[in-house]
Amino acid sequence: MKIQLKNLIGLILLTCFISACATHTVKSTTYTPIIQDSQNIPEELLLDVGIAIFDPGIDEIKGGEEETTNHEIRVAEARYAPYLLAESLQRSGNWGIVRLMPNNASPMDLVVNGTILRSNGEEMSIRITVSDSTGREWYTKTYDEVISQFSYDPSQRQQSDPFQVIYNNIANDLLAYRKDSASNQQITEIRTVSEILFAQRFSADAFGEYLTLDRDAKYKLAALPADTDPIMQRVRDIRERDFMFIDTVQDYYATYVRQMRIPYDSWREQSYHETITLRELRDSSRRRFIAGTAAVIGGLVAATNGGNYATQAGGAVVVGAGAYLIKSGFDKQAEAKIHMEALEELGQSLENEVAPRVITLDDRTITLSGSVEEQYSQWRDILADLYATELGEL
Repeated sequence: MKIQLKNLIGLILLTCFISACATHTVKSTTYTPIIQDSQNIPEELLLDVGIAIFDPGIDEIKGGEEETTNHEIRVAEARYAPYLLAESLQRSGNWGIVRLMPNNASPMDLVVNGTILRSNGEEMSIRITVSDSTGREWYTKTYDEVISQFSYDPSQRQQSDPFQVIYNNIANDLLAYRKDSASNQQITEIRTVSEILFAQRFSADAFGEYLTLDRDAKYKLAALPADTDPIMQRVRDIRERDFMFIDTVQDYYATYVRQMRIPYDSWREQSYHETITLRELRDSSRRRFIAGTAAVIGGLVAATNGGNYATQAGGAVVVGAGAYLIKSGFDKQAEAKIHMEALEELGQSLENEVAPRVITLDDRTITLSGSVEEQYSQWRDILADLYATELGEL
């Protein structure tokens, strides 16, 4: 019995030593640059890309990650991340115009939707779905990246976002798919469908005959309007104005990202350390609970079954050691809660307001107010009035 008790105490001491040790993960990241198409693409074959505001993914947060996720920051990231993706695609030179879209009211040749699945400063995971204006889905893919502290070094941060590799990989996959799976004829059809879908928003009767839906809910060209069609010319003029307004919306998003960058970077770097610390605290707490429970059980057995006073006293010591480990586990959990509260406090400053926007037209000056999405809805109503007015002048 003395030998067993001695071995049990030794095991507890060893477990205490192991539970006190912190674990450190060494990570390395290989930088992936953006690939530019080696061929000069004619302008008429450049697809325009609309990137939707991302889904913050709050409904998809896993149970173990709920307490480490700040909902307000996720909503802010849902505007921040797609803007960086738009910048990356535009910088590649492989596409036409690339815009972050307030909503889906303006049909684009390609539409990129994203959902943020994880973002804690150390790891980011985004699910991307790409489809074209005909309704054909190009692909759905999840992009993950785990970074090291080196990514937050000021010299590195000045060059690119810590998770820039994700955006570069998305840009490269888009280019690869277009080259492998979209012929020039398909690209021309996609661009034409986009234009007609835009026209149908203003007059379904005038442009309804040009498109049909097949059994797979994909748009097919049934006919083409004549190049000299005056109504189509009016639609193209209005679409140019729509693009100009969307360009001004990009200024808002650029300002938003610029204002968000400093507090957001600070949050991410802090969150990086908090995430690692929290993981180590959880691991330490778990080990302490396991060791403490085993020690209490073993000590109780020794104290109960021991045949002499020394054995029973030793068992009592083991029970005390196990109880200390369990208490230590509770203390670690309390410390982890403090770090969790620190994570929440870091996200309080990421609020934004949208200033009213004044637009001067040929015959009037209008003021748009509300959120950027609300302003765009007001703009759509104005475009409808312009179309009706110009159609009446034909």
